[in-house]
Amino acid sequence: MGTADNRLYWCKSILERRSQSEQKMVTFSVFKVIEENGVRRVVVLPHSTEFHPSNHPSMHPPPPHVPHYMHHHPALIPHPHQVYAPVTGTGDIPPQFIPQHPPPPHVFADQESRSPHGRSNFSHRDERTLKVHERLQKRLKERQVGGQKDKPNSPPSSPHKSHSVSPTNVQNGYGKGQAGCGTGTATGPVKLKPSGKARSSPPVDAEAGDSDSETKLLQELLSGIGKPVVSEIREKSIVLSWNPPSISVEGESNTDQLPASCTYEVTLSNSGKSGKFKVVYLGEETTVTISELRPATDYHVRVAAICNSVKGSISEVASFTTEISKPDAPAPPKLISRTKNSLSLQWKAPNDGGSKISSYLLEWDEGKQSPFKECYFGHQKQYKLTKLSPSIGYTFRLAAKNDIGLSDFGETVQYYTAGSVPSAPDPPRLIRAGVTWMSLEWSRPSGVSCDESITYILEMEDESSGYGFKAKYNGDELACTLKNLRRSTSFNCRVFACNSEGKSNPSEVVKYCTCPDKPGPPSKPSIKGKVHANSLKILWDPPKDNGGSEITKYVLELSEGLNENNWDMVYNGPVREHVCDHLKPGTWYRLRVYCISNGGQSQVSEVLAVQTAAVIPGTCQPIRLSGKPKARELALRWAPPVVDGGSAITEYSVEIGEPGWDDQRLVYRGPELECVVGSLLPGKMYSFWIKAANKVGYGPRSERTDISTAAAPPDQCNIPVATCKTATCIQVHWECPPSNGSEITEFRLEFGGMEGSMQVIYCGPALSYEVKALTPATAYYCRVQAMNAAGPGYYSDTAICMTPASVPAAVSVLQLIDEDQLENVLPSPSTCLAIQWEEPCCHGSEVIGYNIEYGDKQIAGVNKVTSAIIEDLQPDTAYRIRVQAINSIGAGPFSHSIKAKTKPLPPEPPHLECAVFSYQSLKLKWGDGPSKALNTNSTQYTLQMEDKFGRFVSVYSGPCHTYKVQRLNESSTYNFRIQAYNDAGEGPFSEVYTFTTTKSPPPPLKAPRVQMLEENTCEITWEALQPMKGDAIVYTLQIIIGRETEQVYKGPGTSFRLTNFQTNCEYRFKVCAGRQYRDAAGMQELYGPYSPTVPFSSQRQEPTSSSTETTVDFTKVNKETLTDEQFAALIVAGFAVVSILFAFVIQYFVIK
Repeated sequence: MGTADNRLYWCKSILERRSQSEQKMVTFSVFKVIEENGVRRVVVLPHSTEFHPSNHPSMHPPPPHVPHYMHHHPALIPHPHQVYAPVTGTGDIPPQFIPQHPPPPHVFADQESRSPHGRSNFSHRDERTLKVHERLQKRLKERQVGGQKDKPNSPPSSPHKSHSVSPTNVQNGYGKGQAGCGTGTATGPVKLKPSGKARSSPPVDAEAGDSDSETKLLQELLSGIGKPVVSEIREKSIVLSWNPPSISVEGESNTDQLPASCTYEVTLSNSGKSGKFKVVYLGEETTVTISELRPATDYHVRVAAICNSVKGSISEVASFTTEISKPDAPAPPKLISRTKNSLSLQWKAPNDGGSKISSYLLEWDEGKQSPFKECYFGHQKQYKLTKLSPSIGYTFRLAAKNDIGLSDFGETVQYYTAGSVPSAPDPPRLIRAGVTWMSLEWSRPSGVSCDESITYILEMEDESSGYGFKAKYNGDELACTLKNLRRSTSFNCRVFACNSEGKSNPSEVVKYCTCPDKPGPPSKPSIKGKVHANSLKILWDPPKDNGGSEITKYVLELSEGLNENNWDMVYNGPVREHVCDHLKPGTWYRLRVYCISNGGQSQVSEVLAVQTAAVIPGTCQPIRLSGKPKARELALRWAPPVVDGGSAITEYSVEIGEPGWDDQRLVYRGPELECVVGSLLPGKMYSFWIKAANKVGYGPRSERTDISTAAAPPDQCNIPVATCKTATCIQVHWECPPSNGSEITEFRLEFGGMEGSMQVIYCGPALSYEVKALTPATAYYCRVQAMNAAGPGYYSDTAICMTPASVPAAVSVLQLIDEDQLENVLPSPSTCLAIQWEEPCCHGSEVIGYNIEYGDKQIAGVNKVTSAIIEDLQPDTAYRIRVQAINSIGAGPFSHSIKAKTKPLPPEPPHLECAVFSYQSLKLKWGDGPSKALNTNSTQYTLQMEDKFGRFVSVYSGPCHTYKVQRLNESSTYNFRIQAYNDAGEGPFSEVYTFTTTKSPPPPLKAPRVQMLEENTCEITWEALQPMKGDAIVYTLQIIIGRETEQVYKGPGTSFRLTNFQTNCEYRFKVCAGRQYRDAAGMQELYGPYSPTVPFSSQRQEPTSSSTETTVDFTKVNKETLTDEQFAALIVAGFAVVSILFAFVIQYFVIK
């Protein structure tokens, strides 16, 4: 156990295993790393790891001699693109075995047991590996025991001493690209420098050899991946799938030994099986879609499995060919040459999509910006367009075609034909000129089309500079603004027009001038001479820059105050000095000046602040009383003087004296505008004067003000005396206190049941008061206050008095209980009433019972309850009820009475009869009331009908006395019964009534058809009806001549021939069906409604050229007259409209 034992660390497992009885993971995760002089040795051992369900932690704590957490070097932290180098010698170690997590503790457990479906297949496959595992497990247990004895807390050596691996995209000696991309980079293997000292250690070399054996076993397992399967081959994409790697040991597949973290690397080549393969996918899926392929191209694809940085052998290559497609969109055609009437274009062939391009389609807009039209279709790659217009832009687009179809059009491009040099334009015109800028505009030259692209060059000459014309603008706009020009300067301007053929002659030269600039501000104003109280003299200097023109006048402005922004003009003229008069004394003024020239108005000058001389303040206003006068003090206030003399008021002086006396004394001096003068006598007159002072001195005194003090309120009264006269009456007495110079006018007595909530119950001059209507056995509080003209005095101390006990108070709340509010149903609502009340105040003695008075002074006694049920009453009878409380002293007063009425007895069922019989409905009627419900009638009815199962079902419930039962069968018998109910309850059902529906009449027929047979004979036909429940059908035909109706046929037939009718007459026919049936009275007939009438007219035709026969032509009348049914419907509709109008008028003009 030496220093190497301190450098042991462990990392997590790399393989999983499962058994039949329990789930376990079989891993090669025990790594022993020994560092000696910078050389690391790695031994990989297989062991079993228990499978942890989801409710238990999956990580085991570290062994005792390894810390719970070890800070790794940044080069050892897992990276999304891990870089590993192959083992090249005995002294080299693959960096894929660098540990990343603490090892599980069960690596020291017994590893002899194996599941028959787990690692046993692997162990049988390689017995040498099992022996190496057992030997290394024994040595690890010995080192564990020895390491815990020597250094139980010694941490493993840091892996920072190991050789770092270059962070390049290298994995197992091959370059690795990004997942899903079509390119990759291949590099050579990365080798670590071997250490000779490490090779001289035979035990470590043996362990390294065992590790290589385990790695080879894992690599052989990963090399069992099969050939990938290509499906869904399209022009630019395929779907590639493969099965996980597996090897067969003793006839069984070993795919269960792969961990879940196995990744796959898919490489692709389009230059043959021996060509360069590029990584196009790297991930854990076994089915991927590879896109961005080229159409009609042969590809070769292969796949390799990678597990924990160990890469297996590459699978067998799968080959496929993508489908052909239409060509790609070609690039825009290029211009080869041009003239005034022709354009020569040329283009290159795009990707043909696997099929040779047969032709090209060139389209143009004919120079009109209209929809594209075909101008060339063929296999050539160039085309010349002739007979074009000069200086016109033409837009083109190109598409290619192969056997699959036409490609998309490429980008549009525009080319112009050649033209001539434009004519000289008109001279530029001045839009507006400024101090340093000038806006010019010009027109297009004559003879130039609107579609031709023209650019313009504007040149300008400053004669004072001597440099001649210089270009100031070059563009296609018809106006420009020239900036950074000299102020008040003349410039010569001209313009050129240019196109693709050259530049025109210059326009005529015009001269324009810039404006003068605003002058600079004058100097700051200064004071000349002495500053007086009402005037001062100001002067100033002209501006340093006059803006290129002479100053015409100066303007002097004055503002009163230092913070005001209101400026008044006090001078306007060419002179540079002015005397400001009519100023206020001691006031600050601000002055500023600005000048005006032809260039405009200058900025204002700096502001001069000056203050006029101050004087003494003016006379103050007379003193006024602040608030009401008090008995021994007066609150005075005053306003500052109107004129403060130009200086702030610093203090005021108040003097006091008595009327008629010449002696005055000072009572206040200070800056405030109010004061309080105390130590005065109540009800006495005093005189006051005031004067104000500033920094110059005091001003004159104000006028005299006479103010009188007020009288004082009375003193506090003594505690009043309260005496109980009865249980509800108290007599209160009090004494008169000193009045303090003013006669007492009244006393105020406060009385209440709580000391903090007493109320005034008496105001007057008396010295006693009797309080009545009090509550017995209650404590009351009282106090008294005296008042005079000066105001109220202080309240006296509070007196307490207790009233004696008495009979209970009257019940205040008494009410009737509805049936729906009772928990138990009343025995009989017609003879019982339920009442409830609230317990009244007991007045010092507990309530022991109640007396209930109802009817003719009938009294019923109850115990101490607050509700009762009064029984044995008369039905439908009104009662007056009141309640009286009783205690040990006696019975209290009765409560207010309430009116209650018992309900009537339930009603008897009415007589039921059928008012109207029909073949599908029965209108039933009962009682003597109206057919519609009235709000005053509380009796309601329930009508029941017997169904086919013998049960009675309610068909109506309400206050009406009629009901129409519909949807019945013809000639059927129905049983009914009725019941009446009201507020008193439900009455009994009536006897069963039986009613029978009538037979249904035949339905109405369609209008008959009339056909002319001979000259004076016609045939009328109508539709036939089927027999109704075995009853025969007969028909009746009527003819209408004018207003007369005549029956011409009755029988079972469906046609009738009419002869000998008059010519040139109008007739109408109608028909109805009848039902023949037999009853007790014999054979009966039941007719339905008549059909609509059919009109016709018989006319004699004029003889033809070769015939002398007279024929009667039968035609239908176009204009039909109204039938009786239509005339009746029209009357009903008119009546309905009039009724609605009347209802509208009553609703809006009478009710509202």
